Amino acid sequence: MDALYTAVATANGREGRAVSSDGRIDLPLAFPAALGGNGEGTNPEQLFAAGYAACFASALGAIGRQEKIDVKDASVTAEVSIGKDPADGGFGLSVIMRVELPDHLQGEAGRDLLEKTHAYCPYSKATRGNLPVELVIE
Repeated sequence: MDALYTAVATANGREGRAVSSDGRIDLPLAFPAALGGNGEGTNPEQLFAAGYAACFASALGAIGRQEKIDVKDASVTAEVSIGKDPADGGFGLSVIMRVELPDHLQGEAGRDLLEKTHAYCPYSKATRGNLPVELVIE
């Protein structure tokens, strides 16, 4: 792959900071309260959810243009969960992509569009086979 852009960020753990090389991201990190932390910062799951939702929405727009389907009123919400991985006792992630589609894209047309988007999206490609991703039309 020939890189068109490379994002660079540095973090020092779940109770530190995350900073991008250009300074646009400079966030305190904290364990969420659900994991025993104080919840007074963002966490990797929130950052991953925001990135995945944005990427999937952009991919949806690209597929919509390619298929000549109007998706301007669509929105994407990514739910990223962390939990114990029974395979190795460590932690694992799962994702639910909730895609709000206009009425004309409910049913089979919307499902087909989401499957094509999931095949095209770089985040979906990166996670394929590594974590479960459920696609939900809202």
